[in-house]
Formats: sequence, C-alpha cells, structure tokens
Amino acid sequence: MRSRSVVRAPRPIEPANEFAADVVAGLTAKPKYLPPKYFYDLAGSGLFDRITQLPEYYPTRSELGLLTKHAPEIGSLFPPASALVEFGSGSSRKARIVLRAAASVEAYVPVDISGDFLQQDAARLRRDFPHLAIVPVVADFTTLTALPAEIAAKPRSGFFPGSTVGNFEPHEACAFLRRAGTLLGAGAVLIVGVDLEKSPDILYRAYNDAEGVTAKFNLNLLARINRELGANFDLAAFEHHAFYNTERHRIEMHLASTRRQKVRIGEVTIDFRAGETIHTENSYKYSIESFQAMARGSGWSPLKAWTDDLFSVHALRMTTA
Repeated sequence: MRSRSVVRAPRPIEPANEFAADVVAGLTAKPKYLPPKYFYDLAGSGLFDRITQLPEYYPTRSELGLLTKHAPEIGSLFPPASALVEFGSGSSRKARIVLRAAASVEAYVPVDISGDFLQQDAARLRRDFPHLAIVPVVADFTTLTALPAEIAAKPRSGFFPGSTVGNFEPHEACAFLRRAGTLLGAGAVLIVGVDLEKSPDILYRAYNDAEGVTAKFNLNLLARINRELGANFDLAAFEHHAFYNTERHRIEMHLASTRRQKVRIGEVTIDFRAGETIHTENSYKYSIESFQAMARGSGWSPLKAWTDDLFSVHALRMTTA
C-alpha cells in the first residue's frame, strides 16, 4: 500500500504551476504516470531529434521518405494563399519538405510546448523561407482553442506528422481530431502521420536502441522535474522499460524504480516500491483501416493514404463545421 507524507521543503509548489500540478497528480495516482507532453523541454527535444536518426527508429526515416516522395501531391491539397498549422512542430524538419512543395502556402504556424526550442527553429525558418510568414505559437496543442490573428483571414490546413496521434488514448485521439477540425474549419485538409501495426520485434528495437538514447530521453523527464521543480530524483535509481502490449496494440514506456525510495517534489514526498514504475508514454499502432475509421468518427473524410508498410501518411478533409 502506497503512503504519502508531507515534509517542510524550501521550494513549495505553487498552485498556478501547471507542470508541478500535473507531476504531483500523476505521481500520487495509482498506478503512477507522467504526461508525455512534458518530455519536450529544450534537452528533451534535442534528445528526441537524436532518436529520429537512430538506425532502429524507423518511423522518422519512413515518414520522411513518404513525405519526400509524395510532397507535390500533398502540397496540391492546400488552398491558395493559405496557412499551414503544424501541431507539435518540434524541429519542423518534416514541414520543410511539405512547404517546399506547397506554393499555395503563405504562412506557417508551428505550435509547440517547448518555447525555447520553438523560437530557435522559427529563426531558422525565417532565414530559409523568407517568402513565408512564420507565426510560432508557444502552447500545448492539445488544449489550443484559438489560432493567431495574423492568419484569421486565410484558409487553413493542418499538419500532424510523427505518429504523435498514437501517443493519445483512442478517445483522446478522437477528441484531438475534433478540436483540430474546429480550429481549421469545415473543408480543411489535415495531413497525419500514423505508425502501423507490425512485428513486435521491430517495435521493441525501435524503443530500446543500442545507444540508449531513448532511455536518456525517458529519464530526462525526471531530470526536468529536478531542474524546474527542485525535486531530488536520483536518475541512477530508475531504469527505462519499453515493451509492446499486444492486447492494446501499443508500445508502453515506463521508468522503473530499482529500489525502495522516497522522492521530494516541493512539499510533497512520493514513496516508491522497488520495481514500481511511472508510466510515461503510450504509442498506439494502427492499421490504415482502423485509423480511417477513427477519423470518420471524428468528423473527417479520408482522402488518401500513402504507406511503405511500416508507416503511413493520411490526408483527411473536415466534413463537419
């Protein structure tokens, strides 16, 4: 049975600090979890970029190949004088491929929770795409309720690559798709990257790379809590665990406590049993048909799907207002 105690600490948690509130809520839940959106501080975003270049990590390589091959067809779907909104933009590496082939796009709106990383990337985009209006939005795209006034008069399209849709629970994915449709408007096109169901061995290697970069990425979440919230996680006392849950068609990532220990976060002390885990991320895998069925149920009409049998890129059109 888990117990909680309160101790006096030099850095109490402020109620207004959403990061702190989410961390405490997750670590006092049973079982423990942390929201994966907090992976992407400056250090985490850099580590994820390294993951995408690993030989075991096929999704980025596959998606880049599909986007490069089909960029002209994808670009032709965007209306004239339009704005392209990327949800969770990261490095915008994939958006660049699409933007080069989309002459009709006049503005690019990268939305990302990592403000420092986003501003650095926006500066590079302005240099490399001087004809485009670059309008970065520092926000959690899962709760975004409005787009910048600068693009209010433009037709809008959406871009959601990287199989991030698989990080949502299926009902959350539906909620995101509906919210994106509301933001983009009726008739809008959304390009989505979706990882496909495949051999568990391929999936295991993709999330347990030989260099241990994915482990560092997972553990950086604890390092971030230490840096920003004054916690005292001992990173050496936690291990990266990732495995494929065949019943739920998803990769699960966890951080496992290697011993019984207590961790202080502000005025809250969290007890860990030896072997107890923090569930940090899911990555659901879909068939083309199952994703398209979910899209239809969320107000989108499938237009096209491109695949290399490892990964898929979908074009959807919003059918409801």
